[in-house]
Amino acid sequence: MLSVHRFNVNHALDTSLTPSYRRSPVTDPSATPARHRSGEPGFRRAAVALFAAGLATFALLFSPQALLPLLSEQFAVTPAAAALVLAVTTAALGLSLVPAGWVADTYGRTRVMGWSLLLSALLGLACAAAPSFELLLVLRALQGIALAGLPAVAMAYLAEEIHGSSLGLSIGLYIGGNAIGGMLGRLLSGVFADVGGWRLALAAVGGLALLCALTSIKLLPASVHFHPRPFQPGRLVRGMRVHLTEPGLLRLDAVGALLMATFAAVYNGLTFRLEEAPYGLSHAAVAAIFLVYPIGSFSSAWAGRLADRVGRRPVLPLAIALAGIGLALTGAHSLPLIVLGVATLTAGFFAGHSVASSWVGRRGSSGAGSAAQASALYLFAYYFGSSAGGIAAGAAWSGGHWTAVMTVGGVLLTGALLLSLRLRRTPPLAAPVPVAA
Repeated sequence: MLSVHRFNVNHALDTSLTPSYRRSPVTDPSATPARHRSGEPGFRRAAVALFAAGLATFALLFSPQALLPLLSEQFAVTPAAAALVLAVTTAALGLSLVPAGWVADTYGRTRVMGWSLLLSALLGLACAAAPSFELLLVLRALQGIALAGLPAVAMAYLAEEIHGSSLGLSIGLYIGGNAIGGMLGRLLSGVFADVGGWRLALAAVGGLALLCALTSIKLLPASVHFHPRPFQPGRLVRGMRVHLTEPGLLRLDAVGALLMATFAAVYNGLTFRLEEAPYGLSHAAVAAIFLVYPIGSFSSAWAGRLADRVGRRPVLPLAIALAGIGLALTGAHSLPLIVLGVATLTAGFFAGHSVASSWVGRRGSSGAGSAAQASALYLFAYYFGSSAGGIAAGAAWSGGHWTAVMTVGGVLLTGALLLSLRLRRTPPLAAPVPVAA
């Protein structure tokens, strides 16, 4: 059994992780295969592979969130310090996204995504054996660097390989995998923490991520529309300058950051709120709140379909308004209303993120820089928002408990809504943006 498994992994590394331009050279444009459309076998394989990849990413990234009160107690650190277990990972991921995009532009999408998933899963298992809080933070930071090879590259892969009429749906399904992964990571960590402590919890999530990584490597179709670019720092800097001066992309980046900051603040604060009086829930019971995450999976796919039909401009502010309604509901004292509020916030967040990220992919590919660079910058802002929002929630909870956390979230969502309304009046990029020499 072990030998068969080893053969399958090695075979996958020799094929799926081989640079796509080596496996699928296309010199005659007329011979280029059509991009995958919804309902076709290639689309289904890509959807399942990227769903599994998104599941692994969010499971690894956010599994410690349900463990924050336990880690705070176990290592005798403050809530804000405990939140660093999440913040260092998202910060390292965000800082590594642009270099990962450069590597993917040179060596291929599938190779970078495959190694990213494998290494991050193995580091997840290593986190379970960390002997101190400081070493746990180091391993989580390394895990963030490893994870960077997946998110920005995945969206660039979809923008290149999926037909435009199905792009919103494909990214919605990928982000739906993020939603399921976020739920399973938090749920598994909460349940296993009650059984055997935080070490067993992190080990369980690492094992799940490893299984997802192997599934994604096996199924992901080749990048037949990828064209490698040699590493040229000058060209990359000029392309980055295009993205950093394009108003539409900058507004989308800010929306992603503000949405994710709100989401991280609410969920971080929620773990502390529900373990205190009058609720007094166990780690597993608090983790059960994350069962609302499948709503995010459905809402992201639904928003992607709707955006494909009516456009992204009207859908994005509606998604943010839905998240705001959810945030308001969490101010109730009734536990069922709190859960309803979290579910509504989750639906709005994933819908908004799905629309914004697919918009970045389309708008980024219209400019002189690459879609991977545009996606990397968006996700840099997105994960920076996660780090900042998580730390802000810890400080807000210590200073004013849930009222302060809600205030932080309300300010962030208001900013996102105003930017989304401004985006409705942002003209599309009708032609490639010129790159200054």
